Amino acid sequence: MGRIGLVVTDLVLSFMWIWAGVLVNILVHGVLGFSRTDPSGEIVRYLFSIISMFIFAYLQQATKGGLYNPLTALAAGVSGGFSSFIFSVFVRIPVEVIGSILAVKHIIHVFPEIGKGPKLNVAIHHGALTEGILTFFIVLLSMGLTRKIPGSFFMKTWIGSLAKLTLHILGSDLTGGCMNPAAVMGWAYARGEHITKEHLLVYWLGPVKATLLAVWFFKVVFKPLTEEQEKPKAKSE
Repeated sequence: MGRIGLVVTDLVLSFMWIWAGVLVNILVHGVLGFSRTDPSGEIVRYLFSIISMFIFAYLQQATKGGLYNPLTALAAGVSGGFSSFIFSVFVRIPVEVIGSILAVKHIIHVFPEIGKGPKLNVAIHHGALTEGILTFFIVLLSMGLTRKIPGSFFMKTWIGSLAKLTLHILGSDLTGGCMNPAAVMGWAYARGEHITKEHLLVYWLGPVKATLLAVWFFKVVFKPLTEEQEKPKAKSE
């Protein structure tokens, strides 16, 4: 897929990702009638969230690289060289943010009573550290899975989904456990809080720095694959 195709795909997937999260909540709490304080409802919601992540992982594979998370785009850009970095930072990431903003606007238009997205429940620096730590581990894990089991879609997605869900739960009471600046930006823009110090430090600066650190750490700790190691990887894909 060419770069124009990737940009269009990023826009669509970002839009769909925001809607998917809202629809899961509507399905669990509205259609199925689970209370928000009911542990059974939370388990069902987590199950649907994993299914959603599998669907989006398949869509990413089907579109040959479509993304909905700026941190994933940033990690790929940093790992791919200067041209890839420029394309990711100045084209793909802004498009993913636009897709998220459009999705939230559409959601609020269709469901005016819907929630207002994640909120920070701790001090700013504590929140930035939380989002940074969560992001560091998920980026590191994603890169490790891509390297260790490149051809196993189910296993990679299963491990990645459980890891994302676990980290989300750990950070949900503090920052929302988002690990996706574009998604948070969509809701913050709707609230008029997208240029606040809180939003920029916690949901952008912290995760971005953590992503860069994770990519650097991975390159330092894990040596690049040799040509002989690359051959089995190519066959498995």
